Amino acid sequence: MRNDAALTALPSEHGKLLLQIARSAISNKLGQTVALPEPTGELAIALQAPGASFVTLNQHGELRGCIGSLQAHRPLMVDVQANAVAAALHDPRFAPLRLVELEITTVEVSVLSAMQPLPFSSEAHALAQLRPGVDGVVFEFGRYRSTFLPQVWEQLPSARQFMAHLKHKAGLAPDFWAAEVRLQRYTVSKFKEVEGAS
Repeated sequence: MRNDAALTALPSEHGKLLLQIARSAISNKLGQTVALPEPTGELAIALQAPGASFVTLNQHGELRGCIGSLQAHRPLMVDVQANAVAAALHDPRFAPLRLVELEITTVEVSVLSAMQPLPFSSEAHALAQLRPGVDGVVFEFGRYRSTFLPQVWEQLPSARQFMAHLKHKAGLAPDFWAAEVRLQRYTVSKFKEVEGAS
């Protein structure tokens, strides 16, 4: 299925609804029933189109969970719901979210563009092509794989630093490089709740 680049230009009303979808999916899974308005018209069409998303949860500015899809393989609305629940309950870095934590948890939804292979002749060449603050990157070497959303540039502003941490996340040494390394990049349309306004 195609992850249409148009999905990354979603207007704010789409983003607002995606945030509601993500939060309600978590609430319902934790036993707090929340009704969700039914999208209509263009909004319904956009949310039923195949889409890839990441859902990130934060508490007081600290990461509390992040799970996502790199490829569009189901309707965007379904993808956001599934990734929201997974970020809350199945991120192996954190204990499952409890209902009492939900009110201090901020939800962020990132909708991904289609992947673009990044051709390069060396690591320096690859680094020179990266756009800080814009590109999300998928790193692959054999069975090793990792990704960082564009938001990670806020913590790792230099391309070299960004790539070193990406390799470390994949389970490789920060200075690792090989001819078989594959890189893809993507952009996101990001929507985030206002802190404390859940």
